[in-house]
Amino acid sequence: MTQDNRLEPAAPWVEVVATDADWDAADPALLTNMLSHLVLIRAFEEYVLELARDGLIHGPAHSSIGQEGGAVGSVLALTSADTVNGSHRGHHQFLAKVLAHVAPKGIDPTLDLPAEVRAVLLRGLAEICGLDRGFSHGRGGSMHLQWKEAGAIGTNAIVGGGVPLAAGSAWAHRQAGTDAVAVTYFGDGAINIGSTLETFNLAAAWRLPLCFFVENNLYAVSTHVAEVTGEPRLSGRGPGFGIPSWKVDGMDPLAVHLTMLRALTHLRSGGGPALIEADVYRYFHQNGPFPGSAFGYRSKEEEKAWRDRDPIRRVASHLTRRGILTEEQIEAATVRAAKLMSSLGEELLEPLPGGKPGQRRIRPQEWPDPAFADVGVRGDLSEFADAPIADRDSFSGALAEQRFIDAVAGVMARRMETDESVVVMGEDVHRLNGGTNGATRGLPERFPGRILATPISENAFTGLGGGIALDGRFLPVVEFMYADFMWVAADQLFNQIGKARHMFGGDGDVPFVLRSKVAMGTGYGSQHSMDPAGVFATAPGWRIVAPSTPFDYVGLMNSALRCKDPVVVLEHVDLYTSVGEGPVDDLDYCIPVGKAAVRRGGSKLTVISYLAMTNHVLNAIDSLGDVDAEVIDLRWLDRASIDWDTIGASIKKTNMALIAEQGPVGTSYGGWLADEINRRFFDWLDHPVERVTGGEASPSISKVLERAAIAGSEEVAAKLTEIAGY
Repeated sequence: MTQDNRLEPAAPWVEVVATDADWDAADPALLTNMLSHLVLIRAFEEYVLELARDGLIHGPAHSSIGQEGGAVGSVLALTSADTVNGSHRGHHQFLAKVLAHVAPKGIDPTLDLPAEVRAVLLRGLAEICGLDRGFSHGRGGSMHLQWKEAGAIGTNAIVGGGVPLAAGSAWAHRQAGTDAVAVTYFGDGAINIGSTLETFNLAAAWRLPLCFFVENNLYAVSTHVAEVTGEPRLSGRGPGFGIPSWKVDGMDPLAVHLTMLRALTHLRSGGGPALIEADVYRYFHQNGPFPGSAFGYRSKEEEKAWRDRDPIRRVASHLTRRGILTEEQIEAATVRAAKLMSSLGEELLEPLPGGKPGQRRIRPQEWPDPAFADVGVRGDLSEFADAPIADRDSFSGALAEQRFIDAVAGVMARRMETDESVVVMGEDVHRLNGGTNGATRGLPERFPGRILATPISENAFTGLGGGIALDGRFLPVVEFMYADFMWVAADQLFNQIGKARHMFGGDGDVPFVLRSKVAMGTGYGSQHSMDPAGVFATAPGWRIVAPSTPFDYVGLMNSALRCKDPVVVLEHVDLYTSVGEGPVDDLDYCIPVGKAAVRRGGSKLTVISYLAMTNHVLNAIDSLGDVDAEVIDLRWLDRASIDWDTIGASIKKTNMALIAEQGPVGTSYGGWLADEINRRFFDWLDHPVERVTGGEASPSISKVLERAAIAGSEEVAAKLTEIAGY
């Protein structure tokens, strides 16, 4: 007969209910400030819906009307040093945080509103309207709200996308020796997203001061939470990861506040992450000014039942019951907030010329300049003004033959020695004598706490690195064991890290380095062999570095670490054991951004390549013996950093170009490069740009099939022979 032993989670899971005694004990200043926040946010949201109804909001308007209690109750327990981010439905969280920042002593609902409050509401409204005076000059709009000064580090249009970024903020708080915490707000939809669950695990394993705040409003667009999960009490997820969790009525702002105070005690004492589930309700549809019942997925009775529990009504009733405010004072505060929003609108709007009475338009002078569209995709590289620049022809230090992988480990050790902000993270980087290839050899012992071994969760630890980069106090170096794993973390790489600078106005630095290994030819097959250059080249915001010699690796990695943009540093396994000239003791020089290297002079043909394929090109030319070809090693591959001067000078001399790369044609880097060359240098080309690539398929495990799928010296030699016949 079996014996069943009941298992209990190690982390507590409780529900918090505020009683009348709690309301009686609450500081009157807290309650009046709470009312002010609720009323202002509600008035703001109602005005946004008015603008949406009139067609003055471009794109969605995801209102948070009905959900304000969770945001206000939790944020009023925070300080400006604490950071928050949220989802596409994040107006209330953002506004609560910025209002608390500009009015840290509270907002008296019986007085005229301070100028600082008016100013942030105007900037917030302008941002949602897509206008230049908005927090991100209109680029963020309704779904991407950020004001880092207030600790509002960015709302997010990707469901669950901001959760890993908040983990990075929490890590930075702790690493900097502060007791600040991060709070990430998300809903019942995001709790089923992989990036969210990965971050639960990572935050618990690393004991990060991160509060997961779940606003359970029951519906993801029109789908009820009970339809998509077997346990609709979403706070039940926390104990499974060892995270203390609380469930609370989000329509009761004081209950939320008291719950957040408990969570903060846990977070600030080093206890690790916490989870709060607040039951809330959005009064309107997913976006726009109509209730959910208008679309048939909710009943009017359900909506009325929730509206009867309105958070403003609840706070107001206790204020009047305790004699702190009269009903007339509360009504006056509500009217004052509505009038404020109308006056803010008058600054941004004007009557529509020739329109009907009451029709309005955005004042033309409020729109951003169209020329601003591409400004701030990347930084201006001003960080290189005082950089120690050198290249092979100007380097004055000693050189010696060394293995490529030793240059990788050497320059990282040097940078960690001279810059305490550098941290390295990835799978197995702390063991195996430097990870799977030796890139971090000796570093865990020399720099404890800065070589971070992650779970197998690329989405979470990449996003965490992104959050560290956006925080700005530390410089993350994230390692992917294989380049193919970028697809697992694609949201964080391309939607988050790559777009962050531009999306939030173009001014914020994103110093993030990704080391990514290309393993073609190793027998690791279709899911461990890709060259990601072609994909990254199409992703706005990224810079791409491709070193092919030990000397170049040191200088290019130094440039990547100095750069204030995200940089992917591609490394080919064929190069790790190769030997070439590298610096003996000067590991501080930077190879200029956007500077290619001419590996061989010539006058009849320009061959352009990068990474290990450069050596295949040189070997092919040597094997033929009579090819007069100039070989350019690109080194920098992204659109903003291509060395068009070197490429152009060569093509104008040779009048013919060949792009050689190793990987499949489908994800080819050379495809877009050939198009650019044809457009830029058409008048000097005697022939269309030629290309050498692998086949269509990804490399297979079979040694024979793998070799047939990728390009090497033989394919280059065959193409050169073909070209010689033209």
